[in-house]
Amino acid sequence: MRPARSVVPRAGRLGLVEPSAPDDLQALGWVDSDSIELLWSLSRAPNADLALATLMRMRSALGQGWDELESVLRTDKSLRGRLFGLIGASSAFADHVVADPPCWKLLRGTTLPTREHLIEDMLGVVEATPETGPNAAPLLFRAKHTGPAVVAQLKKRYRDHLMLLAAVDLAAVVENEPVLPYQTVGRHLADLADAALTAALAVGVARVCPDEPCPSRIAVIAMGKCGARELNYVSDVDVVFVAEPADTRASRIAGEMMRIGSAAFFEVDAALRPEGKSGELVRTLDSHVAYYKRWAKTWEFQALLKARPMTGDLALGEDYQRALLPMVWTASERDDFVPEVQAMRRRVEQNVPAELRERELKLGQGGLRDVEFAVQLLQLVHGRADEALHVTGTVEALTALAEGGYVGRDDAANLTASYEFLRLLEHRLQLMKLKRTHTLPPQSDEEAMRWLARAAHVRPDGRNDALGVLNADIKRNSLRIRRLHSKLFYRPLLESVARLDKDAIRLSPDAAVRQLKALGYLAPENALGHLKALAAGPERKGRIQALLLPTLLEYLSDTPDPDAGLLAYRRVSDALNDQVWFLRELRDEGAIAQRLMQVLGSSAYLPDLLVKAPDVIRLYADGPHGPLLLGPDPADVARGILSSSARYDDPKRAIAAARSLRRHELARIASADILGMYDVPQVCRALSSVWAAVLGAALSAVIKASEAERGGPAPATFAVIGMGRLGGWELGYGSDADVLFVCDPVEGADETDAVKWANSVAEKVTKLLGAPSTDPPLQVDAGLRPEGRNGPLVRTLAAYEAYYAQWVHTWEVQALLRAHQMAGDEDLGVRFLHVVDKVRYPKGGVSPEAVREIRRIKARIDSERLPRGADPATHTKLGRGGLADIEWTVQLIQLRHAHEIESLHNTSTLQTLDAIGSAELLSASDVSLLRDAWLTATKARNALVLVRGKPVDQLPGPGRVLTAVAHVAGWKADGGAFLDNYLRITRRAKAVVERVFGE
Repeated sequence: MRPARSVVPRAGRLGLVEPSAPDDLQALGWVDSDSIELLWSLSRAPNADLALATLMRMRSALGQGWDELESVLRTDKSLRGRLFGLIGASSAFADHVVADPPCWKLLRGTTLPTREHLIEDMLGVVEATPETGPNAAPLLFRAKHTGPAVVAQLKKRYRDHLMLLAAVDLAAVVENEPVLPYQTVGRHLADLADAALTAALAVGVARVCPDEPCPSRIAVIAMGKCGARELNYVSDVDVVFVAEPADTRASRIAGEMMRIGSAAFFEVDAALRPEGKSGELVRTLDSHVAYYKRWAKTWEFQALLKARPMTGDLALGEDYQRALLPMVWTASERDDFVPEVQAMRRRVEQNVPAELRERELKLGQGGLRDVEFAVQLLQLVHGRADEALHVTGTVEALTALAEGGYVGRDDAANLTASYEFLRLLEHRLQLMKLKRTHTLPPQSDEEAMRWLARAAHVRPDGRNDALGVLNADIKRNSLRIRRLHSKLFYRPLLESVARLDKDAIRLSPDAAVRQLKALGYLAPENALGHLKALAAGPERKGRIQALLLPTLLEYLSDTPDPDAGLLAYRRVSDALNDQVWFLRELRDEGAIAQRLMQVLGSSAYLPDLLVKAPDVIRLYADGPHGPLLLGPDPADVARGILSSSARYDDPKRAIAAARSLRRHELARIASADILGMYDVPQVCRALSSVWAAVLGAALSAVIKASEAERGGPAPATFAVIGMGRLGGWELGYGSDADVLFVCDPVEGADETDAVKWANSVAEKVTKLLGAPSTDPPLQVDAGLRPEGRNGPLVRTLAAYEAYYAQWVHTWEVQALLRAHQMAGDEDLGVRFLHVVDKVRYPKGGVSPEAVREIRRIKARIDSERLPRGADPATHTKLGRGGLADIEWTVQLIQLRHAHEIESLHNTSTLQTLDAIGSAELLSASDVSLLRDAWLTATKARNALVLVRGKPVDQLPGPGRVLTAVAHVAGWKADGGAFLDNYLRITRRAKAVVERVFGE
């Protein structure tokens, strides 16, 4: 045997820090090589010093019996794990085994007793026999022993059973024993509670009715965690009593059972009964039913979710369940049910003292109550129509919710894992002193936190010690619970589902048609066909659709055309049938579902785009800094389109890549527009940037392919000049791209060959972009070039300069006011703009003859270009106070004054208006009227395209289409108010146009 001093360094390595540890090991004789396994098992105990001190106390208490225990410890690894785990984790159980040393032998059992064996054993303590009177029931007994000593005897036996469970639960901490699942622990504790209260009830019956049969049928209903069979080691056991008849003696029996149970086992609490602590302790079944029908509050129905007959007359308990549970599953139909449950959770959270909120495992943010409230709310709302949710346990309910599609599988798995982790910590905290607690030790108490880490089987991970890992796990799980709680507990669909009747949720034809009519669907039978088709998909997807549809129908009912929106939703759902994320996002992200329905019920332009660019739907969610639809800067989008297409050598593939990103951007921009996230200038800028990028991508791809075919560099540089609304960066959804093509031969190249090559490039770009497609068209229009459509498609820079110096017409000068470099060789584009600056901003300003010509052309356009049958008051482009009026007025002012006011050198109508106001060429009120008219007309024109799905300039008359246009344009009132506003603004602007343009 080694000398005692050799143990000193080993004690520290074993986690023993008490000064007496080396001497204690020496006294036990555990200092030789034969004791290595004992020592290492001891070192893995949650508190090795506590375990060693307890062993020393047991050695003294056992006397000669110590040799037997030590022999077993050396040979029985399982017992060693149970005993060391127990006495190293719980000072209370350490005291228990010291007070009754032979009880260690109870830990040699290999299995936990069943509920039946527990009941039999607890009844055996009081030598109970079955009640044989007229009110006999399988779990109603009469105790033989009822004297004062019975409480101590029951307490001892209950503590023995609790000790065995704790030892089995803790064995894996010390030895490689199977981990006892959390649910197994909770169920066994509930079974033990049933057995304990069965014995307490037997004593109560014998005390109240010692010489006569039990006077009533008495059922004890377990509530709360006991009812759900997920009890803690130390917890109140909530009960409710039902008796027939509920007379004085029945109340006395119930009172005796509670007193005995509270003294021997745990606090028995009947506060969840009707009227709480001020109500009768025992009621008849009819009295319970009457109370819940008339007086019960929402929280009382929530409590009934976990009701379970536990002892006494189980048949009466089952009658209680059958009578009351139907009320539980209709409780969500009560007014303000969902907000009331949500408010109740907030009140519970607010009642936690501020200094304890970070340490509260149960009631604080990210605690156990967050999980339980979320799960119970989902059960109550959806359980009306789905009996699979009629379960009591939290984990079982989460599993059922996931199977039913009400919660995502990943969310359910994560929530379950975090819930079980916090329950494990709660159990370990309670075992230390067998006290009811769910509060973590303060972070300053590192020793207590280290003990908790070891008791919870938390191990170092290579970067952090066990304490660091525990703290990180607590934070991670709490944050995960809080995130998922917020996601599920405040899900918008809960309120809308709660408001619908059960038949409507199940899509009963009559109920569904009635509901659809009430929601404003004009063709409810057609809508019902869509609903049936959606809900008849693959099993899980069909269930999720059935869950979502009541909410989606309500969202659609707030849109201008719910019928078209539902059809569009069906098309999108069918197209994304193989996309597993789609329904999950709609279910879990309330903002996505609501925004998608608003878009689909408002726009014929977007559904096809969303089918082809479904990832945009994900952007309907809110990010940490606002709606994801707001997206990147237009310049970043343009760079993305150019870089994506540049990966391909084949022009068709390059343009296909650019089209794909354009499709995505059009869907994103249009969605943000409909949802009111973009104003008019932002929409125009974003659309123009996308058009310019696609032009640039197509041009680069065609030139690259041409150079590869030629086997050398291009004979000319090439640039695309934007004109019209493209040049002003003010494109709308239905706008074509007005352009000019310009080339410049490179040094040494033949000009004829260069121009021929450039024309070929321009033709290919125009043809490829204008190829038939189901996307919104990409029409390139070069009609504003010199000599119009009769002139060459491409000219050299020198040819443009010569033409503009000698032959330029007044309308061409005006058109050049919007010229802006868009794509291709930037240096060439800028040189072109320098050339045309002399033309569009002439020294001395435009001549009086040119002004008269402009006015003449405008008058001709007003009389001849307006489509036949069009209403000049509501034509957004050519009508009174419309876009043409505003833009021609602004351009006339530019022509007359830009030579002297450099800020007028601008292609944007709005920015030029700002410059006109700053230069005081017009009054601030006139500028404001013109600006408002331009914005109003542009907004209306864009809204027309979004609603109709095709370019339209004429506002419709009163009716559903006008209402839809008004809705998309941001007017939630009726279409008449929108139209009146449009007419008023454009009328006032027309007065300014006539005064300024015609002066």
